[in-house]
Amino acid sequence: MASGTAAAAVGCLARRRISPVALHAPLRPHGLSAASSRLCSSKQATEQNKAPTRSALRPAPSATHDWIGPPNPLSNLRPIVYHVPENESELEKRLRHLRQETEDWNHDFWTKQNITFSKEKDAFIISHLKAKGLTVRDEQGRRRSLNSEEMAVFYKSFLDRNRTRHANYNKEWYRRNFTITLLMARIALNNMWRSVRHTGKKSSTPTP
Repeated sequence: MASGTAAAAVGCLARRRISPVALHAPLRPHGLSAASSRLCSSKQATEQNKAPTRSALRPAPSATHDWIGPPNPLSNLRPIVYHVPENESELEKRLRHLRQETEDWNHDFWTKQNITFSKEKDAFIISHLKAKGLTVRDEQGRRRSLNSEEMAVFYKSFLDRNRTRHANYNKEWYRRNFTITLLMARIALNNMWRSVRHTGKKSSTPTP
């Protein structure tokens, strides 16, 4: 969560109850089509045009719930504080740390990408307005804009220039998600084996 909205964001944190399915749900992929939807508006990025940071006012991890905050104004992603279960195994701890690290990595990537997008978009609009002999604002003080066809040129150009960056992001995301999925499978097998052993011990106990 951006530090400028820390107090309000913490106050809006939601509590997600953990179920067997939601406990280790994998992250969703973000392809090039999703990349464009992550891009924030110029107003969002320019209002807090600074390096991506996380608020220090995040709640302490719960033993039974994940904490989920409102969408960050720069990354457009909801911050998550993953729960720390009682008697957490080393494998579960490893999975939790990887998921938290991946969530923070996603936030940093989209914050930087959105700030870059906003800066380049503003520069594109200003340069085209100047080429037309127009100022940034009209006589009534309203900010001028370009039409959809003119902006389409910028959007395509931006995606083309960042194609390699987005491709590398996707590769890293799939690598992380593959590791997360393997850890989930190992934990599920361990829990199943523990349950089978516990059931076997109960059934083998002689009845008095």
